[in-house]
Amino acid sequence: MVQPFPPGMRVEEIETDGATIHTRVGGQGPAVVMLHGFGDTGDMWAPLAAALVASRTVVVPDLRGMGLSCHPERGYDKTTQGQDVARLLDRLGIDKADLVTHDIGNMVGYAFAAQYPTRVTRWVVMDAPLPGIGPWDEILTSPALWHFNFRGPDVERLVQGRERIYLDRFWNELSATPASIDEETRRHYAALYARPGAMHSAFEQFAAFAQDAIDNKAFAAKGKLAMPVLAIGADKSFGTAMADALRFVASNVAGLVIANSGHWLMEEQPAATVAAITGFLK
Repeated sequence: MVQPFPPGMRVEEIETDGATIHTRVGGQGPAVVMLHGFGDTGDMWAPLAAALVASRTVVVPDLRGMGLSCHPERGYDKTTQGQDVARLLDRLGIDKADLVTHDIGNMVGYAFAAQYPTRVTRWVVMDAPLPGIGPWDEILTSPALWHFNFRGPDVERLVQGRERIYLDRFWNELSATPASIDEETRRHYAALYARPGAMHSAFEQFAAFAQDAIDNKAFAAKGKLAMPVLAIGADKSFGTAMADALRFVASNVAGLVIANSGHWLMEEQPAATVAAITGFLK
């Protein structure tokens, strides 16, 4: 089930450049920012927030166009969304933060860290590639990732009213055990992705990958990130390839593989995933 966030965490609607970002904030102490990906929203991070909020300032946004954030016409390139993260931290008066990311959140996280390297103290990056980095061209040919190029007006018409069917494909095929994403969780996220404009915005996240690849190559050419990085892969998904890929863009990378999990680490193996993240952030 999708857990509620800890009592005392509040919601703020934070204006960035061209977007209003739905953000959960709470706790006190050094800040940690958590970025979700496709098929989830910031709601995925509630168990991790519960583990950290007593000693950390926890910041959990929904990416632009996803969850309860607004659906602007543009700005789905990850460079712009990295700037969203910077602006919302500015609004909250936070200079530096640890970063925890998954899936498309990884791509936004890299764009944020590459543009503002002094603002990221540590980075936990989980189970998804970075466009343009490492074996990206090979990854693009994988039949399992056909959805990277599945978009357009006709696709949106096909998916409209059938969001649950489309999302079930991701939860079923990219998990180690589909039953680990339970019915309540599926209904919760399917309802959010069925909101007006939500699937269009989600498809725009993927449509931006070509530009993201160009931007990421330019970021990488400027030098590797220096902050400590923990690259977590699922043993039934990216596995050790996560650390291998991050070493193209960061110089201080530790790798870790979560056993008995597919891509949906926080849903499939929440205890092991939270333990790995909190151990690294300490």
